Amino acid sequence: MFTFKFKRAHLRWAWTLAAVAVALLTQQLFGFDPAAALPGSELFGPGGAGLLFWSLGHCDTLDGPLVTLARRALDQGDVRPVLAWVRPDDEAEVRRAFDHAQSVRKLGAEARELADTHFLETLVRVHRAGEGAPYTGLKPAGLDLGPAVPAADKSLDSGSPEEVLHLLTDAIRQGVHRRFLAARRARHFDVRDVAAGRDYVAAYVDYVHYVEKLWDAARGAGHAHGEHAAAAHAHVHH
Repeated sequence: MFTFKFKRAHLRWAWTLAAVAVALLTQQLFGFDPAAALPGSELFGPGGAGLLFWSLGHCDTLDGPLVTLARRALDQGDVRPVLAWVRPDDEAEVRRAFDHAQSVRKLGAEARELADTHFLETLVRVHRAGEGAPYTGLKPAGLDLGPAVPAADKSLDSGSPEEVLHLLTDAIRQGVHRRFLAARRARHFDVRDVAAGRDYVAAYVDYVHYVEKLWDAARGAGHAHGEHAAAAHAHVHH
């Protein structure tokens, strides 16, 4: 039985596709901006509520959507806009941290900074826990997020996903072609050459797993079907 590791790039593209699918389905199925219906969304002016639906890929950065929204909530004295980012069971913890921050902020500039940081860290930690992701601290602003996340953000402002679809289509086409050619080239080998056989199996699995991950992401599935992958390995032909 062979065990193979996915390249991190594969997973990044899979999750990117899933995030895009969610955004598109929200718009197509409901036909309105869900953020506009949330209590307190009017606090942030035109386009402010859209922060709620920015890509989650940078929710722990200082210039990301969650921290930006949280800073505005602190300044406005209303926690409601950030509650959409946490599970109902976690709302009480976030409210307590917010109320504490509001009290401490009145003690001076230094106290304000410490209180804000504590609230931001609490909010991001709770949010990530709700996603099943670990909290590794607040990340600095200006991180290189690659082309996908900025394109997804811009598409929500422009009202069209065409730039995102073009970006993803090109990347997927290149990824599929590269893995297909590698598997195709390695497919014909002498069965007595174990090393060559292993090269083919590795290329085959890389190709099939890549396609399967993309398919699962496009369908909105959370995980690849390990049973299918295992069965596929048993039916490798040369």
